[in-house]
Amino acid sequence: MTERIRKPALQPPPIRPAVPRDNDPTAWLEAHYRHVWETRMRDLPFVNAALAVEAIGFQRVEGDWLGVVITPWFVNLVLVYGGGQLWGDIPAGERRYLNLPCGTMQFIADDDPDIGPYQYCPLIAPVDKLPDMATARFVAADAIKTVFTAPPAVAEPQPAPIPEEKPEVSRRGFLRRLAGKRN
Repeated sequence: MTERIRKPALQPPPIRPAVPRDNDPTAWLEAHYRHVWETRMRDLPFVNAALAVEAIGFQRVEGDWLGVVITPWFVNLVLVYGGGQLWGDIPAGERRYLNLPCGTMQFIADDDPDIGPYQYCPLIAPVDKLPDMATARFVAADAIKTVFTAPPAVAEPQPAPIPEEKPEVSRRGFLRRLAGKRN
């Protein structure tokens, strides 16, 4: 009798639950990405040395934190768990859709060993077309403004008026009318 070896079923990556952050994540996100810039990214060919690391406009949305992170290699909208309703734990690499004031946006989950789980929506990558930090800040501010603004209400199209039905005119009636006679 031969023994079969069972292969384990593919399991999704484990989910490390996010720890809620009570305070604005701007400072620790900037510190983290500055460290990444200085230790791992600085000499890579796709980075834009005209840019720096900056977190912009983080604010609470349904109890969680949402803002933009600028780095020399990307500009991303970033969601950080704040204990609210917007967040949902999912495995790193998975995507989820969030209903924001501007509409539905796709976010990708990540789990960095240094900062833990977060989710991001890529805005610009690579950032080689951004000439300077002022432009990157403008893009980030515009993105935040757009995300937190509901689209203008679209007026419901009005149905076309229904034309009045005109009685069918016989050939005889047509000729009588042409002659100026009513019936």
